[in-house]
Amino acid sequence: MMWFNHPGGFGYGYGYGMMGGFGWIFMILIVIVVFVLLFGVFRQFVDDRRDRRMLRRGARDILDERYARGEIDADEYKRKRADLDS
Repeated sequence: MMWFNHPGGFGYGYGYGMMGGFGWIFMILIVIVVFVLLFGVFRQFVDDRRDRRMLRRGARDILDERYARGEIDADEYKRKRADLDS
């Protein structure tokens, strides 16, 4: 029969706790996982903000390039530029 606090039992024998002396390794792994998740959330937030700025600026650049290549005339360029600025 197994007894708690017996070397072969299910308890906290010899002061190692439930992890059998390797609990600190699991604790470090948990802390690392939490930091990686927080870093991922932060990075996603920063990338989203950067993408929004690039899209806003990118539309004007595309319009300027189309006008420079002669795909659109001056009136259409001014009208679309006003739409983007508003």
